[in-house]
Amino acid sequence: MRRQRPTLIAVSTLIAVTLTTAPTPANAAPPDQVTALTAHQADGYTTLAWQPVDGATDYQIERTPINADNTPTGAPTIVGIWRPNRQINQHAPTFADAGYNPGDTFQWRVRARTGTTEQPYSDPVTATTTAPWGNPTTPGEQLRTGWETTHAAQYTTDTDEYAYTAAIDALSDRVRVVELGRTVQNRPINMMVIGHPTPAATPEAVAATAPVAINCNVHGNEPGDREACLIMARQLAFSTDPRITDLLSHTTVLIVPTINGDGRANNTRGNSTGQDLNRDYSLIRQPETTAYITMVRDYRPVAGYDGHEFGNSRAGDLPMLPPRHQNVAQPIFDQSQDMIEGHMYAKGAEAGWWACPYGCEGGGNVGLSEETILRNTLGLKNVTNSLLELRSSGGQTRPDEGNTTNNRRRKTYSALWTFHQFLDYHRADRADILKARSEAIETQAANTGRLVFRGSRPIPAHPAPHPGDSPPPLDAPPADLILDNPPCAYKLTDAQYNGARTDGPGGVGTTVAQRIAAHGWKVITIGDDHYIPLNQPERGLIPLLLDGKGVEKLTDGERVYPTLTGRRNGPLAVTGFTCADDATINGPVTVRAGAALVTTATTISGPLTAASAAGILLADSTINGPVRIATTDTISIIDATIAGPVDLSGNTTGTDAPVLAGTTIRGPLNCTGNNPTPHNLGIANTVHGPRTTQCAAL
Repeated sequence: MRRQRPTLIAVSTLIAVTLTTAPTPANAAPPDQVTALTAHQADGYTTLAWQPVDGATDYQIERTPINADNTPTGAPTIVGIWRPNRQINQHAPTFADAGYNPGDTFQWRVRARTGTTEQPYSDPVTATTTAPWGNPTTPGEQLRTGWETTHAAQYTTDTDEYAYTAAIDALSDRVRVVELGRTVQNRPINMMVIGHPTPAATPEAVAATAPVAINCNVHGNEPGDREACLIMARQLAFSTDPRITDLLSHTTVLIVPTINGDGRANNTRGNSTGQDLNRDYSLIRQPETTAYITMVRDYRPVAGYDGHEFGNSRAGDLPMLPPRHQNVAQPIFDQSQDMIEGHMYAKGAEAGWWACPYGCEGGGNVGLSEETILRNTLGLKNVTNSLLELRSSGGQTRPDEGNTTNNRRRKTYSALWTFHQFLDYHRADRADILKARSEAIETQAANTGRLVFRGSRPIPAHPAPHPGDSPPPLDAPPADLILDNPPCAYKLTDAQYNGARTDGPGGVGTTVAQRIAAHGWKVITIGDDHYIPLNQPERGLIPLLLDGKGVEKLTDGERVYPTLTGRRNGPLAVTGFTCADDATINGPVTVRAGAALVTTATTISGPLTAASAAGILLADSTINGPVRIATTDTISIIDATIAGPVDLSGNTTGTDAPVLAGTTIRGPLNCTGNNPTPHNLGIANTVHGPRTTQCAAL
């Protein structure tokens, strides 16, 4: 549930802040003069705060470089314009000045304007800004990116990135660099796995820590977030700050600096084939997106941020947006909005950043419902997450950013601030994030409610005073892209499932089977037919790729509707593919070899037995009796109640581990000889009896 957060909170930064306050003048300040100006120093930016002036239309922030004797070494420059729509805290204006070389010394003044009439400047404040993080004489801390060593004149090259991340890996026990895959042009797609004192050793072990993921550079010509990620990786790897060690002791941070290495090397939005990768996360036609989605499947991050730059010069510093697709479960949408509106807006108002809805001023046809976009794909995968846009040019509110290096600094250091705030939010709200995720998975697996093939949840302007006047368009679903009667499953022929594809690089694509496996969906194979049930955690995404109504689909699957509903008395022997929905079965159920049973909202009063079955998928169902599943190919039990012992034995399911999640078992739980070992998706089961061998930790 979204909470009202206070808007006046003490400023918290990675580095201890330096506070400089103007001396109290001997005489009273003139009317309409800004007073009480202060400057707080942080990583790459200075937060200026002052008392508001009644009737002020806006404020101008002036910065002057000075030397150790407070003598100006350059001309005073207007570097910022503070306007009333910048932030939610109108009675305490702040501005984050970030267009300078960190470590230099400056004087700041602020003046109000009434209309176009300029009022007197405040008394000045002076301070030395915070130097780049890391002691230059301490191993590890002394590392610098190519962007830092050139003072933002050049971005870090791909080869410099690989050397920098390898050095962090070699010098810090907290970091392990893993290769997720390769780009079309064979560049490595690396991920830094960061934890304290060391990161967990396997993807499954990392998943158990409720990890967070930051995707730093999907559009190759939008590199500001990538530079922030590289700097933050150094801080996380070597800082002794208690905040950092506490964060890393309670989660694992997954940083993918450059998913689009080919595009970054060539400074292009798309990859080397011209594909916009942020329109491919559901279709996964490209090796880059396949690598990222496979990582999400294996490491199961519970929260994420996706970094971009926004060409609208009238927008805020930091436009943000949650997953909006209407198939995203309500708890995930709400939690994502809480992260943005409840945390980022309030913290941004403190620090002086202008966080706002994607679109902000000037609006535009942005932030829609395409499931191919990472924020929507992650939301459909039950990940609390947000898009982050860095305004690509200074615009009216940062008039000094015609200077390219100053513009790059503001973008990078605002992203660094955002990513640290993201980690702080996860640390403070971890329980709520996990609760939202559990509720979303159980809701999705219940397979209830309509399916929308294209359409967004509304994003209203934040209650006045709000940051920005133009939230993204409504993008309501048209009637012909709504399915009110969802099927139980989709059936694909073998040609659809395993047939050759031509939609990948060079006209060669991976099969639908390979893409479904990368997404991690359960598939039941009976003869030459392949069934993808909807009683799974990613129920909202499956139809978008497999239904004929899909706007950007893989194939036209056949809808399969429930074959068993209502009441049935007596024993049931399941053959073929049987789907039970809102059914009551009074008697024992036996799933025969090669057959499959899929249930939602169903009660079975009697034992359930399956041996050498093609698949058992139970969701939101009750079994009043023991359950025994042996040598079965596909297994998923989510949000079920079982009044008896459960035995999972000898099930060999390839790379697709059996799932037992959020289930209450009123008896013992035994799991032996399963390959791979069953897991619980991070949702604990309640077992009223002993748990043995492979299921002891579930």
